[in-house]
Amino acid sequence: MYYILYALLFTISLLPLRVLYFLSDGMYALIYYIIGYRKKVVMHNLNITFPEKSEKEKIRIAKNFYHKFIDSMIETIKLLSASDAFFEKRFTGDWDMINKYYESGRTVQLHLGHTFNWEWGIMSLSKNVKFPLLIVYMPIANKALNRLFYKIRSQKGAHMLSALNMAKDLMPYRRTNNCLGFVADQNPGYALHHAKWFYFFKKKTPFTIGPAKNAIRNNSIVLFSFIERQKRGYYNMTFELTEENPINTNEIELTKKFITYLEKVISNNPEMYLWTHRRWKHEWKEEYGFEE
Repeated sequence: MYYILYALLFTISLLPLRVLYFLSDGMYALIYYIIGYRKKVVMHNLNITFPEKSEKEKIRIAKNFYHKFIDSMIETIKLLSASDAFFEKRFTGDWDMINKYYESGRTVQLHLGHTFNWEWGIMSLSKNVKFPLLIVYMPIANKALNRLFYKIRSQKGAHMLSALNMAKDLMPYRRTNNCLGFVADQNPGYALHHAKWFYFFKKKTPFTIGPAKNAIRNNSIVLFSFIERQKRGYYNMTFELTEENPINTNEIELTKKFITYLEKVISNNPEMYLWTHRRWKHEWKEEYGFEE
């Protein structure tokens, strides 16, 4: 199944991007208006996040989101055959913000949210940072899709670490000077009993504190990151220094800082966030505790 899927998507990836965007527009009409893929989840999330906005405004955000969501899928397929020149033209970033720490012998840790297009972000980081790049990912249940995304994400040298076996996967790199990347708003899901609960857009929400704990344990320099879409098919990755010495803080405060950063990013760019992601899948219970 994997080889059939790979051959099909690789063939599609050979099409010019303008043709792929034409296909994306058609898929948008099908997925939003006819199939209605997760529209209830999207609107539920938007109602929680933006209670002050009108229904018309939230529908507009939803439509813009679906356009960018489908574009991101098409753009990810394009990675199967895109040349370095194609990619360097379309994805930029302040790589010196990371690379200036390379000679220090310190590790760097990146925290970002589910904002588009993080797949292009992984590719560009792989090509532009001096550090060995380690990316923590959540495996996909479908084995063929999981293998395909593993290949896409690692093709330029990124080392992929499964979130389900992170301690084991990280062992070979424990003594290396590396850059470790987290999509730090993963729903805790299976590890809900290890999660901490915080206000996220004024609703009690579980967050994993693993990224913060790892940064403190290794005293890694922590950067928060956002991928800005400049126009269709063009992105820029920005970084914000958060903690140069996280050993002086704690996992609760560091996680709170990320949540505040993520709220700002989402509020400023609501159509760029993965609203089909069931961020409020779990309801808070007294037994879980809460971090004020």
